[in-house]
Amino acid sequence: MPRVTRGFKARRRRKKVLNLASGFIGGRNRLYRTATEAVDRALVYAYRDRRQKKRDFRKLWIVRIGAACHENGTTYSRMMGSLKKVNVELDRKVLANLAVLDPGAFSQVAKLANVSN
Repeated sequence: MPRVTRGFKARRRRKKVLNLASGFIGGRNRLYRTATEAVDRALVYAYRDRRQKKRDFRKLWIVRIGAACHENGTTYSRMMGSLKKVNVELDRKVLANLAVLDPGAFSQVAKLANVSN
């Protein structure tokens, strides 16, 4: 009796995993069992890091805003608190871009925040 090689569905499933594993090194892109483990792990990292990326960017923006605040003679927390009091609704991403690309505009925002105190 000849062996059963399964249908095209199984081949399609294996091919999908091996395509996801292209670019991996060694047997991880050739051997189905090894590739499955590597792809599963990679997908877990991808899911986790999509959320981590948001945290990382927020940290970066806070550091940039803090540095620009120190140049303007205030601290990050004082500036953010006073901006909230004056109802200036610029988020951290916009403030960080101002700090890097247009320091003059950032210093005007900082002055606006300091006037309220």
